[in-house]
Amino acid sequence: MRLGILTAAAFVMATPALAHPKLMSATPAPDSIAAAPARLQLVFSEALVDKFSGVDLVMTDMPGMKMSAPMKMQLTTALSPDGKTMIVSLAKPLPRGAYKLDWHAVSNDTHRVQGSYTFKVK
Repeated sequence: MRLGILTAAAFVMATPALAHPKLMSATPAPDSIAAAPARLQLVFSEALVDKFSGVDLVMTDMPGMKMSAPMKMQLTTALSPDGKTMIVSLAKPLPRGAYKLDWHAVSNDTHRVQGSYTFKVK
């Protein structure tokens, strides 16, 4: 009986904890006001799988213009060498307005996590 308990305890201790990537920081930061960025960065708690991780960025409001629907922004994404930072390159600096960024991330545990935040450009 005691051997079974020790074996079970060793198995539990040897099993790696399954964690999911968490967004640790972002530039521009959530709910911030930025000056016309041409590049965004999202830093995660662990390395991501490039082909399963990404972002969508839409402009939700433009000063002096009535928008009938959010306008999707053209972008490309890449990961830093350590795989923890997602670098979002934009075709041109973002114009003044309000934006919503939706992100999704997958790490080696293969579980997809997602989130979103907003920011403004002055």
